[in-house]
Amino acid sequence: MTDTTEPKRSLKDQATLTRWLLLSAILLLADQLTKIWFDTTFRYGERSQVLPFFDFTLLYNRGAAFSFLADEAGWQRWFFSVLGLGASGFMLWMMHNNRTQPRLLLALALILSGALGNVIDRLLYGHVIDFLLFYWQDWYYPAFNVADSCITLGAILLILDEILRLRGRHARAS
Repeated sequence: MTDTTEPKRSLKDQATLTRWLLLSAILLLADQLTKIWFDTTFRYGERSQVLPFFDFTLLYNRGAAFSFLADEAGWQRWFFSVLGLGASGFMLWMMHNNRTQPRLLLALALILSGALGNVIDRLLYGHVIDFLLFYWQDWYYPAFNVADSCITLGAILLILDEILRLRGRHARAS
């Protein structure tokens, strides 16, 4: 008699992975569409108040998070593009090897969409398009976008997943 449980599980795992990749693609599309909308609707530096602590704006970031290396001569565009592509490849590899861990897969799907969203900007425009600006009185958080939000949420979820996984191991060992 032939054992058919392994192929079924493998097909189920593949379908699960496909769903996470689809989520990542949807988030990537949302990131790109919002960036295109703000880039075609706003003038550079224009702001529109939404709440007393939140504006829509249009800013370009040639660097990384918090405008790190933004004032460099241009090499950072290629460096961060290669870094983002490498991180994306690593996320795909991690997703492939951890198909049965939904919390981890969600975190990786979020980070993947954000990394690719910002790489696309760097390759097409030479900068990342930012449009979300939070502030309080004279304090401003650096402007960001959907991709940055996905990366941040994914990183938080990744840390949470690891904490919960370690707690589970500790509880089983006790």
